[in-house]
Amino acid sequence: MIELLRSRRSIRKFTSEKIDLDKQKLLQEAALRAPSSKNGNPWEFIFVDDPSLIQQLSQSKPHGAAFLSNAPLAIVVLADENKGDVWIEDCSIASILLQLTAQSLGLGSCWVQIRNRPHDQKQTAEQFIQQLLKLPENLRILSIIAVGHPAQIRPGKPINELECNKIHHNRFGPGEP
Repeated sequence: MIELLRSRRSIRKFTSEKIDLDKQKLLQEAALRAPSSKNGNPWEFIFVDDPSLIQQLSQSKPHGAAFLSNAPLAIVVLADENKGDVWIEDCSIASILLQLTAQSLGLGSCWVQIRNRPHDQKQTAEQFIQQLLKLPENLRILSIIAVGHPAQIRPGKPINELECNKIHHNRFGPGEP
């Protein structure tokens, strides 16, 4: 697992190669195995491989989603907000598990934040996607995970670039190791 973390980077450029069905099934299994508070499993996942629909998803917000248009797979991570008060945390866990599973399969991925992002002056990115995908009102969208075969190589961060000052021992602030 640590090697996956060491090598994982956000990938925004993908080849045109489709994700084979076996890998999609493994990504689906990983999503469904994500832990959730009280085993409530409020999350839902929409696996989008229709290029025209992915193109529309790439227009969900003015910044940070355009690269989706080149992804062969977009996974919309959403939840029934009535099934728990920590749906955001549960969807966040599922989102990162999708990214780590993609990495383990030799695929690249990148998180697209949807929740609390604008689409335009009249609606949010979430509302735009809710209409596009015909979602019921109780389903809230956290993120979209773009997945594909990497068209760029981004090495993991070297250990000396990690912000070690963010680690504290026993109490906040500098202290003894």
